[in-house]
Amino acid sequence: MRLLVFLLVLLASPMLRGQYQFSGELSQNYSGQTVYLSLVENYRKSSRIYLDQIIKKTQVDSLGHFQFEGDNLPIKNRVYRIHMDGCTNEGEALHYLGECNNSQSVVFIANNQDTLYFPTSFDDQPLCTITSTNPKSDLLLEVEALKGEMAYDFMGYPSATNQNLNTKKWFKTLHTFGQNSNEPLVELFIYDFLSDKRNETYTHYLKDVASNPYYTSLSKRLQTTYPDAGFTEEFVTEIAMDSQLGSADTSKFWPWKWVLLTLLILSLLANVYFLATRKMQMQKKTQSHYQQLTPQERKIAQGILQDKSNKEIATELFISLSTVKTHINNLYKKLGVSTREEISHLLKK
Repeated sequence: MRLLVFLLVLLASPMLRGQYQFSGELSQNYSGQTVYLSLVENYRKSSRIYLDQIIKKTQVDSLGHFQFEGDNLPIKNRVYRIHMDGCTNEGEALHYLGECNNSQSVVFIANNQDTLYFPTSFDDQPLCTITSTNPKSDLLLEVEALKGEMAYDFMGYPSATNQNLNTKKWFKTLHTFGQNSNEPLVELFIYDFLSDKRNETYTHYLKDVASNPYYTSLSKRLQTTYPDAGFTEEFVTEIAMDSQLGSADTSKFWPWKWVLLTLLILSLLANVYFLATRKMQMQKKTQSHYQQLTPQERKIAQGILQDKSNKEIATELFISLSTVKTHINNLYKKLGVSTREEISHLLKK
């Protein structure tokens, strides 16, 4: 009976222009549960539920029926989510953290003029089938089915070769499906999955985005279909950055690493040679200074280097204090200095 009513609504939908109606049937076990409608504007937030995306909520009636209607949605297609959970009210917060195991969710495409119906499947599985006035509403369900097939392929044999072959195959398969859908929102949904850093596909994505014209083509389709949408600008920015990252082939820079390492080693060797040469030159210069001194002047100089006073030097060498001073004056002239500190500095090098 309810399906017949829905068909009548479909026939009357042109008269409801500017209004949407999303309804569905659930098992009566869900009676009284809350169902939420979310607008997913950020494609990076399409894989789970976020509180800031929820725009409406309603209750499942005693027969298992729920409905959303109104006229405040975007005119153009957008991605929406309907979800519910079997948690208690205290457990709803846990659901948003991904910890409620009884959640049910469906992501779909719709606009402000669409009428959608979510029937319960034969085995009482909710939110897994869509009947809609919009032929693109269920395309995201088809993408999820393809992702399931992809996962099955990867499980066949966990070798690097098998993974590489399957990755190339499924990138092409999913890109082709997205293009054939004639709906950039579907392609964004696929892109979010393939470029997710948490997935095994991310490494291949970086290589692909640097050389595959598909991503530039998708940018143009988004700019044509959704020119003012925030997700269009976000995608274009991401592609520009990831293309540069993917183009940075480390193998091209490998020879330069050896060049830089060689230059560093040569620089270190040059510094060591310079310091050693300078030390030798200073030693020769010091020896030259010593050679021009008389034996007695050398003894006086050694006393100065040991920070001895004139009196201590005189006592040690058994000479008068005035003789010590005369020798020190001779040292000043021969070494070209004017203080005891300069003598110490010169002869200690």
